[in-house]
Amino acid sequence: MTSDEHTLLNHYNIPTLYPTAWPAEKDESDASDDEQPTNTRGLAHSRSKPRYSALARSTSDRRSLVPGSEKTGDGIENLVQKDEPDPLGGPDSVVRILRQKGLPVEEDQRLRNRFLLSSTTFSPTLYLSQVHSDASTQSLLRGLESLSKSIEQKSASLKVLVESNFERFVRAKTTIDNVYAEMRNQGTESPVSERPRTRSRITSRGSAHFRNSSAQGPFSPKGVDKPLPSDKKKHALVKESEYGVQGIKAPLIEVAVKAEEIWGPALGGRERQEKLKSAMASVEQSRGIFELGPALSGCIKRKDYDGLVEEYRKARQYAEEARAIANQASRTRAPLTDPQVYQIVITARMLSDVETQIAAFKRDTWKKLTDVEAPPSSSIGQNAADEPMALIMVLLDLGVEDNPIWFWLLSRYDHIKTKITASFERSRVEIEILRRRLANADPPPSRAAVNYLKAPSDSASQEKMQHLDTPAVLELWDLIHGSVRNLLSTSGGILGEVIEFWDKAQAFVDGKLQRTLPIGPDGESRKHHRLSTDGVKDLQKGFVDLIEVLRDSVFAFFAEPPIEDVSMLYSPLPPTTPSTPKSAVFAPFAHQDSRFKFDASNPPPPSPKRGEAWEDFAFWPPHANALSGIHYLEKVLNLVGGAAMELAGLRPVSSAPKVQEGLKTLINGTRERCVSALAASWTTDADKFHLVETFARSGPRRDLTKLPGYFLAYETAVVSGLQRLAYIPEVTGKAGSRTLGSVTTDFTKTIYVLLSHIIKDAEKNPSPSNTPSLQLTDPLASLSGLTSDGSLSTSSQAQSRVSPTSASVVVLPSNRLLQSIRLLLTMSNIKHFQSDLIPHLITHFETSFSLKIPNETKRIKDALAQIEAQLFKAYTASPAEKLSSLIYTGVTSPQWVPTTDRPTELRPYVYEALLLLVSIHTEISTTTPPLLPPVISYLFEQIVLAFLSAFRARPERYTLAALMQATLDVEFAASIMSQYTTAKASELQSRVYQELDQRTDNSARMRLQNELPEMRAILKKLREGTRGEFACFKK
Repeated sequence: MTSDEHTLLNHYNIPTLYPTAWPAEKDESDASDDEQPTNTRGLAHSRSKPRYSALARSTSDRRSLVPGSEKTGDGIENLVQKDEPDPLGGPDSVVRILRQKGLPVEEDQRLRNRFLLSSTTFSPTLYLSQVHSDASTQSLLRGLESLSKSIEQKSASLKVLVESNFERFVRAKTTIDNVYAEMRNQGTESPVSERPRTRSRITSRGSAHFRNSSAQGPFSPKGVDKPLPSDKKKHALVKESEYGVQGIKAPLIEVAVKAEEIWGPALGGRERQEKLKSAMASVEQSRGIFELGPALSGCIKRKDYDGLVEEYRKARQYAEEARAIANQASRTRAPLTDPQVYQIVITARMLSDVETQIAAFKRDTWKKLTDVEAPPSSSIGQNAADEPMALIMVLLDLGVEDNPIWFWLLSRYDHIKTKITASFERSRVEIEILRRRLANADPPPSRAAVNYLKAPSDSASQEKMQHLDTPAVLELWDLIHGSVRNLLSTSGGILGEVIEFWDKAQAFVDGKLQRTLPIGPDGESRKHHRLSTDGVKDLQKGFVDLIEVLRDSVFAFFAEPPIEDVSMLYSPLPPTTPSTPKSAVFAPFAHQDSRFKFDASNPPPPSPKRGEAWEDFAFWPPHANALSGIHYLEKVLNLVGGAAMELAGLRPVSSAPKVQEGLKTLINGTRERCVSALAASWTTDADKFHLVETFARSGPRRDLTKLPGYFLAYETAVVSGLQRLAYIPEVTGKAGSRTLGSVTTDFTKTIYVLLSHIIKDAEKNPSPSNTPSLQLTDPLASLSGLTSDGSLSTSSQAQSRVSPTSASVVVLPSNRLLQSIRLLLTMSNIKHFQSDLIPHLITHFETSFSLKIPNETKRIKDALAQIEAQLFKAYTASPAEKLSSLIYTGVTSPQWVPTTDRPTELRPYVYEALLLLVSIHTEISTTTPPLLPPVISYLFEQIVLAFLSAFRARPERYTLAALMQATLDVEFAASIMSQYTTAKASELQSRVYQELDQRTDNSARMRLQNELPEMRAILKKLREGTRGEFACFKK
């Protein structure tokens, strides 16, 4: 600490040169110092003091006789000196001893006062423990003797001083008070009685102030003064008479006014004329100086930066000329002429005005440079990208202390970082608001929802886009996509601002932009052209920080669950929020959107927890299907991938492996979350897809419904969309094995889910009350002898012949008809799944993802085979049972045995069974013709098997007539169904003949051989007679 600093500390009596608060004892000291004696007439006046008069004590102050004195909090005077000799007779400097012992007594005044005897805070114990820490008892006793003598000497000196000067002081004081009282009470009458004033020592010491006692003491007559006479009142030394000058003040003012009225014009006219001429000449000579201020103001208003710089240079030139005149006069010691003085004065005033305007302009320019989103000035013809450069150039041209380049880069960095966070958080809340409203609303009806699943089969792309999902879902998808686009788009998005910021920063680092920048007055701005090495490193760190903030924001949106707090929309914005334009907000025009306005006391309720898959994804609209998800997530992932690749190519990122790894994590994590959300919706759609089935026939193939075509188009669209998500075009590399395994599992799962629903829908009996009875009219399905219960009449049995031209209406139960048709169409669809659709989908899947799924393919084929067998059995079970029942009942009937030796007619059950096959043939041929051969062949096998079972069930042995009847029945059926005879049917027919052969004797066998030609003729005749009725089996 220097001696000057010690002097200041001691003079102002403060502990430090940089106090943080006004000392409380100074206020109390000022209050006591400012108290002045007053009288009852209010004649005392308080003088005004400087603001810091409590610190600056005058050396003549009677209450500060010792430098550095102060008052404590209780008002006791504390006469503290800077240093004192040892009061015990030791060294002559206590401070020096303490300094040698290492105590900071020079810096800490309060600590020093505890060692000074003149201080009220003097601590004897501390003093002895520090100053005389190593003193002996004898030295302390000597010190005590020295201290006692010193006290006695000072007491004696004070007594002598008081006694020798007290009478002189009393007389002087009395004289002064008498003179003052006489002057003040001039013109007043003497009091009636006045006791003589005693001048005893006791009275002098007892009175606080002689002036007060003479004026208002107990010796005043009744304590009241009589009014002054009017002629002497003007000269009294009181405030009312302005202390004796009131009598002559008014005449002097009147004389001055008269003199001015008479001699003023005459004396001042010529002088004024000369002054005006001189002023005009000076103004004309210095016109340029006078015009500089308004010209500069006009340039600022017009935003004419070039003119502003030029005018400022002129002002500095005028200032240099005036400074040169003053310096020349100073060197030569010659007096300045009036024109020179005038020029210096007006130049100084001009320069002051110019500097004030330039300072204000610089402040506004710094503010504009901070507000980087301010609209560009049309007067300078520059766009928003060039506006910062124009401001930097004008600041450098005018000359500034701070570096405007660095200032703008830092401001831009802070603005972009704040904008990323604020915009993302607000848009995240807005997305959650719409998401909650969707979640709390009723889901769309299943039938209405599945209509959107037909969109891939539509040919018109624009119409397909409008029918991807419900309007509410598409609205939320548009908001999500727009939010990500405004964040990650390189054109108009925040990512574009980040890249533009780095391009500008890199140009400044490389020195490309500094080539055109001005160097300022006297080259003082040249130092701002070059950025320091530490500044370049800070810029790179700041740019990497912006990338990480941007990456973390996007990744959090996709990786984290939906947010719970949406109070941001009805909380006031903090004052630090940047004023961003509407086009750069994360959600465009969000603050004006009525969708996000709600009562703060009644915010949207949270999403209900129903166990839905979309509840874990903040970016997936509730109840959205996979088609709309693919359409929008493909755009979103393209933005994410493109942004990551764009950032990875920049220099600070390419040299930072950690940042590159973070970008890879962003891509892979976002892709995995999108695929997971899409897969969950894919499975949900597959669970609803069976509702698309209305059993309406497909156009190209009438044996199929529209379901296979819809499912093929849907699955192809989803697989292709997943492929585009797994292999983002903007990103090199594909999805990981985990993602591909998940996609494969979901692919097979959707097929299984659809097939399981197909079986249930096909086997489900339609409600008879909801479906009317249907009548099937077919000439091939009618016989003239068909009764209402399906048996032949007696007349037809006798005639053994039916009319080929007859036609009748076969009335079938509507629920049976609808169920059988559903089963047939479902079987046909499954056949199509087996032969074409599933192989095509598997091939498309393997080609899209460049992998083989043989195990999944085998399982799907096995499942299809099981489903086909199950459906085939469901369809043929009832007809097979009826056929078996007819044949078994007819063969085992007692009336089956012919009454003649040579039977020539078939038994009625044969016609009934064949007519049932005709109706089935008609149903299949008009519904699903490709299924006709396997179904009819299987039913014929069941007929032959029923013959075998029935013949085995008869107890007696077969006679020749019975053997002939059995042969006619079996051979007629076999000849009619010859087109549908299979190897198994032939084998069963052979077993029937073997069974008949085992149940007869040898003579009957021999006789049957002789009857065979006749039986062939009978069979031929029977076939000819029923050619029209059973012609369907010959096609």
